[in-house]
Amino acid sequence: MALSTAFTEMFGVRHPIALAPMGGSAGGALAAAVSRGGGFGMLGGAFGDPEWLAREVPTVADAGGSWGVGFLTWGIDLGAVELALGYGPGAVMLSFGDPSPYAEPVRRAGAALILQVTDLEEARRAADLGADVIVAQGTESGGHGAARGRSTLPFVPAVVDLVAPVPVLAAGGIADGRGVAAALVLGAAGALVGTRFQATAEALVDPSIARAIVEGRGEDTERSTVLDIARGSRWPSKYPARTLGHPHLDRWRGREAELAADPRARQAYEDDVARGVVPPLPVWAGEAVDLITDLPSAEDLVTAMAAQAQDALARAGRP
Repeated sequence: MALSTAFTEMFGVRHPIALAPMGGSAGGALAAAVSRGGGFGMLGGAFGDPEWLAREVPTVADAGGSWGVGFLTWGIDLGAVELALGYGPGAVMLSFGDPSPYAEPVRRAGAALILQVTDLEEARRAADLGADVIVAQGTESGGHGAARGRSTLPFVPAVVDLVAPVPVLAAGGIADGRGVAAALVLGAAGALVGTRFQATAEALVDPSIARAIVEGRGEDTERSTVLDIARGSRWPSKYPARTLGHPHLDRWRGREAELAADPRARQAYEDDVARGVVPPLPVWAGEAVDLITDLPSAEDLVTAMAAQAQDALARAGRP
């Protein structure tokens, strides 16, 4: 029996599970596999690279089912959003930045507008902009997030109450069906899942990163700006990233200003990547990484998570 929510009804999917549009790693094959499994697959459009979209969109669009595309709001322009809308996604998700310039174009194109928020003021603005779905991201999430955010457990119901009746997806620290069930109990209409889907057969990640996630521990994750500075990333400093441990993080922790002012530091980072001393990208990983122990197909994973969520909800309250 499928878990029916406002989110599943809105997009015509079987399960209240959505793929986080992780930049680069959430490609067409991964999004298509999530959609085949009955979830909602979203491409990680990041900065809206036209070549990347042209390569990845057909895979998910031709697979049938509902799908969407997500962008980093601070790093795009209207052209990127209009390009993606030309492919006919069911939704556009915007994260980290002011989404107001893009709300009306998304609406005119007939796509749903999904806005990710990290605090209650952002949630209030998202509702005022007419978001069709709001993603409440807790600090347990892997990758970038608010420097002074709140954990998923108290944040999600606060957002649910604030923006009702807009459907809310919970994000951050959800890596199995028990997490999905918890999101539903908190009042969310589903869960947006990131790190767990990086460790799947279809994810566009280097094998070393997938292995690191499978072997990783939640207590080894840390939110910091160090690795963005070291690799010359343009990410705004107000959005530090949660990653697994890293030699350059250990080397520069607490010395971010010194790191930013040292041109040799970035070269040392690039040299270590070239020599294979460190992975090609930081290992973005949330606090639920302990629950990830294998590399299944994303299609099978969605099905398994949905079944586990149903079992968890059925057991809840039993002695």
